[in-house]
Amino acid sequence: MGARFVLNSLRAVDLDRAAHLHRQAFEPLDERGWTRQDIAGLLASPGVAGFLLTEGSSDIGMAICRVVADEAELLTVAVDPAHRRRGAARLLLEAVVDRVRDDGARTLFLEVGADNPGARTLYDSLGFRTAGRRAGYYARLGRPAVDASIMRLDLG
Repeated sequence: MGARFVLNSLRAVDLDRAAHLHRQAFEPLDERGWTRQDIAGLLASPGVAGFLLTEGSSDIGMAICRVVADEAELLTVAVDPAHRRRGAARLLLEAVVDRVRDDGARTLFLEVGADNPGARTLYDSLGFRTAGRRAGYYARLGRPAVDASIMRLDLG
């Protein structure tokens, strides 16, 4: 799994590609995906790192995380819908875990929508556990907002 994928650090030259991936992954649910400027602003912040996953000439997925002191947060993981269920998200998450652990984080947090059972299953399989809930956190186009589960992974 993932042997055909290439994982690189997300760089300024990749901003348009990353924004496109985010739109592809999230616009069917949200009013808009993150823009080039949104991602640039995050990457310019202290403690933030990103990854871009490709296969051949295709962009498959991206992830952005942040470390502050001994805690980290997965800010986003986005996989092109045409390439889901092939191990891309798992590979991106494993890269995030390795990076934040190397940067001194002892705990990694994330939020996931209640309407995303596939992501929830992946997070559970990697050892994340529910730490809380945010009611009505994610706005949805033409539907009521959904709750977010806050999940945490102890990094040792």
